[in-house]
Amino acid sequence: MRSAPPELDGVSHRYVDVAGTRLHVAEAGEGPAIVLLHGWPQHWWVWRKVIPALAAERRVICPDLRGFGWSEAPPGRYEIQELADDVLALLDELELDEVELIGHDWGGYAGFLLCLKAPERFRHYLGLGIVHPWFEPPKPSPQALSRTAYQFLLASPGLGAGILRYVPAFVRLVIEKGSHPDMHWTAEELDCFARSFQSRGHARASSHVYRSFLVRELPRLKKGHYRSQRLTVPTRILAGEADPVIKADILAGYEPYADDMSVEILSGCGHFVAEEKPEIVVERARQLFGPVAASS
Repeated sequence: MRSAPPELDGVSHRYVDVAGTRLHVAEAGEGPAIVLLHGWPQHWWVWRKVIPALAAERRVICPDLRGFGWSEAPPGRYEIQELADDVLALLDELELDEVELIGHDWGGYAGFLLCLKAPERFRHYLGLGIVHPWFEPPKPSPQALSRTAYQFLLASPGLGAGILRYVPAFVRLVIEKGSHPDMHWTAEELDCFARSFQSRGHARASSHVYRSFLVRELPRLKKGHYRSQRLTVPTRILAGEADPVIKADILAGYEPYADDMSVEILSGCGHFVAEEKPEIVVERARQLFGPVAASS
C-alpha cells in the first residue's frame, strides 16, 4: 500500500473521480480559486513553499496529475493533452467556471494547452520552467543531446520505468542536477519525490509521458502545429538562469502568437522555480492575478 500524502498545515486532501481516473487533490484556503499543476518528477508537494502565502488570499487547488503522486496511474499513452483534459474535467467536477492557473514543467506545458483550448476558463497563467508551444526544437547537437539525454532514457520501453522503480537515486540526481548549485535539498524532500515511482503503474506513466512527447508532440512542434492558434490568456513565464534544459533562447519567438505574454529569467535559480524561489513566484502571481477583490 502506498504511503499517505505528506501533511502541510491548512491543507486538506480528497480524491475526485475524473474521466474514470481517481485524482488526488490537495486544497487550502478560501476565496477565488487558483489551480497549481506540478511537473516531473514531482507531485503536489512541489507547491509546499507557496501554498501558505497563496492560501491566505485564495482557494488553492493542487491536483496530482494522472500517473503521479497519489492519483491513479491507469494504462494509457499519457499525452500532455490528456493530462490537460483531466484538469478541465476536474474543474467541472469542482464546479469552477474560471480560475487562475500556475503550472511547472509538464504541468506548465499542460497549462499552455489548457489556455489554448479553453481560454474562457482561465483568468491568467503563470508558467514556471517550461517552454511555450511555439518554440523551435533545437537542431541535434552534442550539447543539446547532453541536456536532454535523460528524456530518451526515461522514454525507453521497459528501461525507463525500471530505472524509476528500482533506482530512486536517479530521481534524486535529476532534481539536484536541475537546480542551482546554491539550492539545498533535504534527504526527506528528495525521497518524497523519488519514492512516488515505486509502483509499476506510476513508473510506467512517467515513461509514457516522455515517450509521447518525443514520439508525437515533438514532431507536432517541429511542424508548427500550434502556430495557427493564438494565446489570449495573459501569461508570464518564469525560468531559472541555471535551468539545464529551459534556456532563454528557446523561450523567444512567442510574440506573434500571444496577446499578452512575457518571459523573465531568474538569477540564482535552476529548474525548480517554486522551490528555489518561492517568494518570487508568490510575488509574480500576486502581480499577475491582481487583488482578490478585483478578481472575484
